Amino acid sequence: MKVAVEAMEGCKRRLAVEAPVDLVQKEWERAYGRVQKQARLPGFRRGHVPRSLVKVHFSDDVRREVAQHLIPDVYRRALSEARLEPVDEPEFQDMRLEEGAPLSFVAVVEVKPAITLGEYRGLEVRHAPRPVTAAEVEETIQRMREQQAQFRSVERAAGPGDLVIMDYTLAIEGQEPSSQVGYAFLVGDGSVLPEVDQAISGMRAGDGRTVNFRCPDDHRREELRGKSGTATVKIVEVKEKVLPELNDELAKSLGEFETLEALRAEVLKQLEARRASEDRHALEDKIVDALLARHEFAVPDALIMRQVGHQIEHARERLRRQGVDPSGIQWDYAKLLAELRPGAERAVRRALLLEAIAEREGITPSPADLDAEVEKIARASQRPTPAIRRMMEKSGDLEGLGHGLRERMTLEFLNSDAKIHE
Repeated sequence: MKVAVEAMEGCKRRLAVEAPVDLVQKEWERAYGRVQKQARLPGFRRGHVPRSLVKVHFSDDVRREVAQHLIPDVYRRALSEARLEPVDEPEFQDMRLEEGAPLSFVAVVEVKPAITLGEYRGLEVRHAPRPVTAAEVEETIQRMREQQAQFRSVERAAGPGDLVIMDYTLAIEGQEPSSQVGYAFLVGDGSVLPEVDQAISGMRAGDGRTVNFRCPDDHRREELRGKSGTATVKIVEVKEKVLPELNDELAKSLGEFETLEALRAEVLKQLEARRASEDRHALEDKIVDALLARHEFAVPDALIMRQVGHQIEHARERLRRQGVDPSGIQWDYAKLLAELRPGAERAVRRALLLEAIAEREGITPSPADLDAEVEKIARASQRPTPAIRRMMEKSGDLEGLGHGLRERMTLEFLNSDAKIHE
């Protein structure tokens, strides 16, 4: 088999392949046999149509059989001979497939770049860990108080932060009116139309009002974008927020804390753990930035587009979790691509560079390392470890877990070797 590789722009390679006629003819013979077993013509039983008539009446089926079996096989052999590992499906060109003649085609593929590693050990970066302040501890405790807040009915007019219970009817142009009773929301929290929120402020229980509004141009429901309407609202009840006292009783209600100081100590501990994780990721980002600045290499466009696709799918999944059907949203994919491509390219460059360093340093997770990660996932999901492993093996997630663990180990290696200046 003849295989010639030509480098093109970026990470593209042009693979010119020619398979010998004897290899091709053997596949034609096998294809004739497969088609002949299934062939039906008037006057002949299934599987007994003569080869001469199969050639006449089923030539397209035979050719399709040859193409489906021969081309992938020849392509795999050509990749093996050329020692290429494409990152995406090939673009076939100049395909020539005829009985009694060699098979020839051109496959344009993208491959991972050959990265020439420069300096990556002992990188100098500037990084100063941020300590947790007393103010941050108090802010966290204040949020915990907010979560324990209760609401009590008041006779006064509604104001920001009050819980309002109302009945309403919405009438939007071109839509059937919709009503709801006992709808509750916090004044000023942005959960209702701005015109309604503004009108509610200053109203008392029993008050009613009709408000004109306009749906925003980016409304999640396309058919409502820019539409005008009226909201008829009636206040049923106004409740004010009552925060619990900041004392030992609050601490006891929030967990196994005897005193407010014990609660503060636990909050400080958790904030410090979170901050340590944030600082570690920030330092890793600075190390990666320093690495990328020292290494220039082409990036396969297929990997960038795959990363963009992952980010879009994650966005769609977030919408689904919020109860929004992403298929009902008009996506501007050209704009999304322009916005997401720079970050996607950096993510691919980062992964390829860390992979190259891991290979140079022989960094790879051991089976015990991988088992420990699977066990963590099993504990978090409260399922048996063997069941989680089988599921991950079947889905391919186990391989991805190994890649992620290898990358983390590589970052830890670079971190431990870096020169950090505060």
